[in-house]
Amino acid sequence: MTSPATHLFRLARWGVTLARRRALLGIEEDPNAPSPVKRLARLARLATLTGKRGERDYAGAFRAIGPAAIKLGQSLATRPDLVGEEAAHNLLSLQDNLPPVDFALIKESIESSFDQPMEALFSEVDPEPVGAASIAQVHKGITSDGRDVAIKVLRPGIREKFAKDIQTYEWAAAHVEVMGEEAKRLRPRATIANFKRWTNSELDLRREAASASELAEDMSGVDGYKIPAVDWDRTNGRVMTIEWVDGIKISKRDELLAAGHDLHALSEKLVISFLTQAISAGFFHADMHQGNLFVQSDGTIVAIDFGIMGRIDRRARQWLAEILYGLTTGNYKRVAEIHFEAQYVPSHHSVHEFATALRAVGEPMRGKPVKELSVGQMLDGLFAITRDFDMQTQPHLLLLQKTMVMVEGIATQLNPDLNMWDTAAPYVRDWIRDELGPEAAVAERLKEDAQTFMRLPDLIRRIEDRFPPRGGAPEQAPLPEIKLMTDFGQDAAPKSGGGWVGYFVAGLLGAGAVLAASIAGVV
Repeated sequence: MTSPATHLFRLARWGVTLARRRALLGIEEDPNAPSPVKRLARLARLATLTGKRGERDYAGAFRAIGPAAIKLGQSLATRPDLVGEEAAHNLLSLQDNLPPVDFALIKESIESSFDQPMEALFSEVDPEPVGAASIAQVHKGITSDGRDVAIKVLRPGIREKFAKDIQTYEWAAAHVEVMGEEAKRLRPRATIANFKRWTNSELDLRREAASASELAEDMSGVDGYKIPAVDWDRTNGRVMTIEWVDGIKISKRDELLAAGHDLHALSEKLVISFLTQAISAGFFHADMHQGNLFVQSDGTIVAIDFGIMGRIDRRARQWLAEILYGLTTGNYKRVAEIHFEAQYVPSHHSVHEFATALRAVGEPMRGKPVKELSVGQMLDGLFAITRDFDMQTQPHLLLLQKTMVMVEGIATQLNPDLNMWDTAAPYVRDWIRDELGPEAAVAERLKEDAQTFMRLPDLIRRIEDRFPPRGGAPEQAPLPEIKLMTDFGQDAAPKSGGGWVGYFVAGLLGAGAVLAASIAGVV
């Protein structure tokens, strides 16, 4: 187990890096930050002789700390309630690009993981990577049977590096959370726990391949959205091989226009494909940034990189759909009721007061394109509500929130006049009608009752196992009740013999008499 001294040393080193880039000023100035944390942030800044004036380079600070910090920074970009609006906006620009690993090490990793020469798997592998991120890098290759593929290989030693850093994140989060009040409400330990779970999935490329396969099945009926096929024979925990994708990155707006693509149609297709994953399937691509989406010549959107995936259970999806539809239609009372049903808001608060607070945030946004909205004003209003109504962070919704921000950003870059809420409303309305309407309610009840009925035989068998029949043997005759020595102290003392002490002494004397008689040869 890592010692506290090691954790403190790492935190001090990271703190110096953050302070030099003025990335701790937000904590210093936050009135809700715990006082001890604010003092430490100020001490780090003063120790590095850094003034308050100048650029606050949050993204650069996380990039300088290392691969695990880059992933953490990307995660915190969706948590302006934790890091502040300015920091969150800056962290959205944090690109997961690092200098590539030498190809000789990549080749060695491929060969050792498959226990065979690389030439037996691939007829050709380009030594220049097409992408080098904090966890892995990707090379274009041709399989031994002539197919173009993308080969993703983990950086050597990356698993151990992440494990060490995450231990310190957990240690620090635990110490912050015990400070109570705002720190407890924001649940930093839960945030790090989710981050750990996401990164552990990314560090096992078999799980990423399985996620790609599952998402491809879920989206098989959606036109214009594609997931590359997985080459399972050339995939293991450290190497993943998938179908090569030719297309234009969705971030290259000018190239898309030059190729004749309808950007309005692309933006709507992107939003609907995300809603299909999140609301219909409950399993969605949670790393939908611009570098992971391509547009093929026929307008098909192709997604890559499935290391981070989100999952939502059916009840939470129903709540989510009703919340989205309520916000788009102005039904703030129903949105408030859902928050209480889901226990996102403690029951001692008023539903009607919460609905009024939602209206104050929602009304300025309705019917307007994103370019006319003040994101800062909206976020300030939302975070004020969470504080005023004691709403705790919901870890299971963090990935969803992060992905919604990404999707809206890409969609509005394609079409600045897009209103994501209006685009989503028809889809959400139809889903609610199909899944929550009277017919759906009856069908769901019939399904549940049928499943209950089908479980009855198994329930009866388990009862019989617990209470078996008597069988052919006669019933045992009643046995006389005999008190044990340990029982005497629980009842009143016997009528003779001086209670349990007398019985104990008498027992010792009796045992001694039997022993003496056996020595004398009497018995």
